[in-house]
Amino acid sequence: MSAFSPSAKPQLPFLGSVLPFLNKLASVASDVFGVSGRAMLRALIAGETSAEAMADLARGLLRRKRADLILALDGRLEEHHRFLLAMQLRRLEAIEADIAALDLRIGERLEPYRAPHTLLMQIPGVDWVVAAVLIAEIGVDMSVFVSVYHLAAWAGVCPGNHESAGRQKSGRARKGNIHLRTILVGAAISASRTKGSYLKDKFHRLKARRGAMRAALAIAHKILVAAYHMLAKGLPYRELGEAYLDQIAQTRTVANLKRRIERLGYSVTLEPKAEPA
Repeated sequence: MSAFSPSAKPQLPFLGSVLPFLNKLASVASDVFGVSGRAMLRALIAGETSAEAMADLARGLLRRKRADLILALDGRLEEHHRFLLAMQLRRLEAIEADIAALDLRIGERLEPYRAPHTLLMQIPGVDWVVAAVLIAEIGVDMSVFVSVYHLAAWAGVCPGNHESAGRQKSGRARKGNIHLRTILVGAAISASRTKGSYLKDKFHRLKARRGAMRAALAIAHKILVAAYHMLAKGLPYRELGEAYLDQIAQTRTVANLKRRIERLGYSVTLEPKAEPA
């Protein structure tokens, strides 16, 4: 078979031999390419062979795992292993430099929108990147949309409304702006981990009934609705709190029971129960 055949695979005999070493290091250090990990890798590339000396390069909490690091770093690397590690580290640093340049460029373009960008980051799950994407995709002038429902439909974060003969057939979300929908769903998942927030409580209630993906889409819809009103009115985000849904449920239960008693011909006056002394 020709070496240039589409089914031929390049033979790199030393590539696989580096991966077990990196996997051993990753079993101890959660981020192999963090500050400590890179210091150890650079020492390896420079020709360091002492596992104890490399383990001493650990910083922060990783220093507590010195004994495990020594075991993970104990091994034999040949010259071609060091060459490969150096090449991969240069590639990683080049990518990081490109990302930093892009972030700087985006930051410069966001400067005229600094106020709304900062405003949007008040929403749980909305970080610097999510807020930037929201401004890039929907702008800051909400008058271009007929209503918030029109925006949600355009973004593809509202359920479809397929009804036939009076029966609901499908709740599948409509197709919309794929970039906006993707970033909103990611923001919804982040919001579901924000302690003490209304969005977290709502996500987990929906997840129990409808599943994780539908819950994430519903929270994405709520984030977009909040962003619409904040941009349209220039208002800050109002956190309802994790107990909000419980309070709503209590209020509705009390109101329903009161109406039922009144329909039976009674007059009902409700007073809060006095706290025991």
